[in-house]
Amino acid sequence: MNTDSTGLKYRDGAMKKKWRLSTLDLVLITVLVVLLAWLGYRSSIGINYHWRWSQAFELVFTPTSNGGLPYFVQGIISTLRLSIWGMLLALSLGTLLGLAKHSNMVFLRVPANIFIQLVRNIPPLVFIFIFYFFISNQLIPLLGLSELLRGSSSEISDWQSFLFGPQSLWENLLSGVICIGLLSSAYVAEIVRAGLNAIPKGQWEAGQSLGLSTWHQYRDVIAPQVLTAISPALAGQAISLVKDTSIVSLISIQEMTFVGTEIANSSGLIFEIWLIVGLCYFLLCFSLSLLFRKLEVTQR
Repeated sequence: MNTDSTGLKYRDGAMKKKWRLSTLDLVLITVLVVLLAWLGYRSSIGINYHWRWSQAFELVFTPTSNGGLPYFVQGIISTLRLSIWGMLLALSLGTLLGLAKHSNMVFLRVPANIFIQLVRNIPPLVFIFIFYFFISNQLIPLLGLSELLRGSSSEISDWQSFLFGPQSLWENLLSGVICIGLLSSAYVAEIVRAGLNAIPKGQWEAGQSLGLSTWHQYRDVIAPQVLTAISPALAGQAISLVKDTSIVSLISIQEMTFVGTEIANSSGLIFEIWLIVGLCYFLLCFSLSLLFRKLEVTQR
């Protein structure tokens, strides 16, 4: 039917068409199912590995000796803390760097470009080791934060414990957040810069013709358009940040990968534990992708 006062019929038809499986989709699903079945068959016949899932889940969900949360669950919570605080740092610093690189002022553009190029062209593992051993170990004592972060005699409130974890691990948390945040901020900066460059020149001229200040021009005219354009790219970078938190396990930060490594090595349940770790990362990242997809639809 062509008559449509509200556009509902067109949208319904588009959604039906969108969710309809094509021949290529069916072929890909079939190939995936066959591949998984073949891998399962080879693991039971060729590898001859005896799976011990009951022991693995028992280790994962067994409370600690003092009755606290299971060690693996503590690692998941630590990963969530690193991800959330790392995202906030990456978004705030990355936005400032993107604005600086887009600026016409040389003293803002050049330092921002140097930082972005350094971070993006150094392997993340090398960057983390350089930062942790040469910067973090010197910066924290220099700022006088060692006593506070390593645990003082003062009591911490419940909300502090919830947001930042045990006080004895605050130094590790801060080091991990700064590492992950700095790594992702360089990519966020490029995303923001690309979004600003994509805005037509007429939009800037329109803001100027209305007599808007630079701040109001960015806030009311440019920012809404940029945010809509770069939301998918920012969503992908946020998901990458969650996966990148596994790298900081190499500097003894007790997140999910670090905890999984210790449990796997001590129990010998290598395949089971690492498959559980991979599943947890998948659930976290897939939940984020669904959340960002809803936000993207809301913006439209």
